[in-house]
Amino acid sequence: MIEQILKDPIAQFCLLVLAGLVLRLTFGKNPRFRLAANLMFFAILTILLLSHRIEPYASDMTVDDTSRRVFIGIAKTVWWIGGAMVLVSCVRLFLILERKPREGRLLQDLIVGVIYLGAGLSVIAYVFSVPVGTLIATSGVFAIVLGLALQSTLNDVFSGIALNLGRPYTVGDWIVLDDGVQGRVVETNWRSTHLLNGMNDVVIVPNSSLAKARLINQTSPDEVHGVTLSIRLQPTKPPAAIEETMRTVLLSSNAIMKSPPPSVTIIGLNSQAIEIELSFRVSGIAKAATAKNEIYDLIFRHARATGLQLADTPGTPRAADGDAAQERASPHPGTPWRLLNSIPLFSTLTEDEKEALATSMTRLTFRKDAIIAAQDTALTSLMVVRSGVVIIERVEHDRKIELTRLAPGDCFGERGVLMGAVERGTIRALTFVVGYEIAKEHLAAVMHDRPALADELGLLLSRRIETEKHLFEGTAADNGHPNSLTARIRHLFQIQHDPRP
Repeated sequence: MIEQILKDPIAQFCLLVLAGLVLRLTFGKNPRFRLAANLMFFAILTILLLSHRIEPYASDMTVDDTSRRVFIGIAKTVWWIGGAMVLVSCVRLFLILERKPREGRLLQDLIVGVIYLGAGLSVIAYVFSVPVGTLIATSGVFAIVLGLALQSTLNDVFSGIALNLGRPYTVGDWIVLDDGVQGRVVETNWRSTHLLNGMNDVVIVPNSSLAKARLINQTSPDEVHGVTLSIRLQPTKPPAAIEETMRTVLLSSNAIMKSPPPSVTIIGLNSQAIEIELSFRVSGIAKAATAKNEIYDLIFRHARATGLQLADTPGTPRAADGDAAQERASPHPGTPWRLLNSIPLFSTLTEDEKEALATSMTRLTFRKDAIIAAQDTALTSLMVVRSGVVIIERVEHDRKIELTRLAPGDCFGERGVLMGAVERGTIRALTFVVGYEIAKEHLAAVMHDRPALADELGLLLSRRIETEKHLFEGTAADNGHPNSLTARIRHLFQIQHDPRP
């Protein structure tokens, strides 16, 4: 009885399918064992069917027994599926694109889809004896009608596939399209790409439009972003001198990258203006606006310090230089007074107070790379930069850390003057520097009359301490809260609260 059952093809087929399922569940996670199991199952099934004169690739078998006809149909279907699984296992194991796993996975899926489609058509042809040619022709007509109805959607789908293969951008990249639309890629799907623009709005762009558009990926191959600014200055000095001033502008910036070095290019010159292009890089697209604002501010300060004047745009009537005329007509034409008048820190002082403080200021010059103050030394006077660039660097654990760079109008030494504290870094002249020194006793006299100046100095010191905290770790920091610093300054200088608005 058992021997007859074991010789029955249906029983043999059921036992083989059961064994195949056990092998797949046991070794299914390993691609090599899965290929071996599928190949073994397909080979044994082929031998089993051929030994019982069942040709799975033939459709002209005529069987009167209904149960046997059903068995042959199931066996042929399993045979075609088993053959497809062998091919799929080979594709998953051997078709690998190195360094492009996403593209490799997509290509595998496409080939696997073609394999299963072919297996399905073979089952229709050799199991159900349906003419595949007629079926393909009928389905082709239906596909044409459906394709025309879904033309836009299918265009987006296939464009999405092409974009995924080419990968001109990924999620997180900032892209700019030729029509001006720009934003950070937050999502890509089968039909569209979602961009988050600078206004925090989501812009949905169809993949078909992206595939045809010219786009700029501003975060590839890395986050470094280039920025270019063009300015026009009156040609009151030789172009080489103006170029050197603009190089000093870039040298004094804290927001741009130092490597690769920024550049200055003269792109035009006539009797009305000299046009200069400044090129630099920032560490990320989000920092471009901050860097531009700082560069424009530094251009104004350095131009004012060196006597350069901005030029009008072509075609506009030339206006009189009101600032220069006002300074020439001022009763205080001296450089110290003009320097104090241009610094917001001293804006609360009256004209007489500025004049008194200006007369007490001492002019100092420092050659390039000269040490103005060494690290851990206390300054006894406030220094105001008139022209040039000053750098403050700290050496910590054999590592040099750049704290900040100072431009015309900036000051240093307030830590020692106001609190008697030492400087956190070495102060060095990065270019030839002209500065003005304000002695502690003269500054104290002004602060007694104008307590608001102590508040401004306390705010300046707190900002500088806060910046230093983000640059280095492991050392004790001063109390950087503006209110506490102002209170300490008022206590040290015995300054009362100013009731005047």
